[in-house]
This record gives sequence, structure tokens and C-alpha cells, in this order.
Amino acid sequence: MEGSNPPFRTNALNLNHSGPLDSMLINLVYVIHVIVCFFLIVVVLLQSGKAGDISAAFGGQGSQAAFGPRGAATALSKATTLSAVLFMLTSVTLSIHAIRQGGPRSVLQGVKSAPVKTQPAAPAPTPATPPTQKQN
Repeated sequence: MEGSNPPFRTNALNLNHSGPLDSMLINLVYVIHVIVCFFLIVVVLLQSGKAGDISAAFGGQGSQAAFGPRGAATALSKATTLSAVLFMLTSVTLSIHAIRQGGPRSVLQGVKSAPVKTQPAAPAPTPATPPTQKQN
């Protein structure tokens, strides 16, 4: 038993292993994530607002857009839904990868800061004597 690993330590499932295939897959997920972000921004900005009439702002019944029946889903709304789902999946994938790599790290980790030289504060000036009041 000398020099052997304990039975509970196996190398079959090494979550911190970052091989070339893992690195390429994560880079691919980053690229897909950025493309989906831009696509989602464009698709959302292209959609028209739901409250198109001015009467909807004042509670008029002229517009059925706010609470009325919805029409058939357009290609633009389907594209929005698909890109939102892809955005969520890539976000979860990237966050899981970040946790497996050691959790959050500081940007300034490992940077040595120069010692700050401080000088003692100057003593406060003595207050001037208040003017005396004349009594009538």
C-alpha cells in the first residue's frame, strides 16, 4: 500500500482538466455567445411596440394590443425566442466553466501595490474669538 492513491481518489473524472479539446470548445462557445448577443440585440430592436395607438395610453378600447388576443407568432418573434434560449444556454455553459476553473478571481490578483506614504494631518487652526455683542 505504500505510495498508492486512496481508493476514493480516481482520475477518471477530473473536472479541472483543461485539455486542448476543452479549450477549443469553450472558445467556440464564446464565439457563439457573442454572435447570439449581437443577433438578439438586432432582433429586439427590429420589433415594433405592442402599444401602437395613443388611445391605449389613456385606457381607450381602440387598441387591442395590450390585453387583447395575440396574433400568430411572426418570424421575428420566433427568432427572438430562439436567440434568447441560445443566449441563456451559452451563459449557463460559460458560468459552469468559470466555476470549474477555480471560481471568481480578481483582476488585480498577483499585482503588488506600492506602499502609500502618508503624512500626519496638520493641526487644526485655533478658532478666532467671537465678537462681543453690544448691550443696549
